[in-house]
Amino acid sequence: MNNYEIVDEFGYKYPDVLPKVLDKALEIEKINNGIFTIIFVDEKKIQELNREYRKIDRVTDVISFAYNDSGTFDQNGLNVLGEIFVCIPRMKEQAKEYGHSETREMCFLCVHGLLHLLGYDHQTEDEEKVMFGRQEDVLNEFIETKRQKTIG
Repeated sequence: MNNYEIVDEFGYKYPDVLPKVLDKALEIEKINNGIFTIIFVDEKKIQELNREYRKIDRVTDVISFAYNDSGTFDQNGLNVLGEIFVCIPRMKEQAKEYGHSETREMCFLCVHGLLHLLGYDHQTEDEEKVMFGRQEDVLNEFIETKRQKTIG
């Protein structure tokens, strides 16, 4: 049984579909007994984290801290995956910028962060193709997060 917590330091009511999307991602990735935390933060907090841990002094949308980079971090039978920080103002901006709902953008960022915890990356074109394909596989399972086809 997987377990995760969503900590809201920002005051954002996340979409009802988010836990279903996370559960589907864990199911698709065949993760059992995984534990992680998602934390909603503001621009100041995410910039501090980005500066301190990545040496990049700017706001970003999501940062993941994987605890199991060197293998499984087992604690009493649980696979402790790590933490995902989502910047709510940046999420809202990107939803508008990309022309889709906040629900899709929130779920996209959380799945993106979760896949990083599971060892996925997008440093190369091939890695990006795999990771972003996995994200779409998960998001396309739900009408609320499925990419809308544009006509034109």
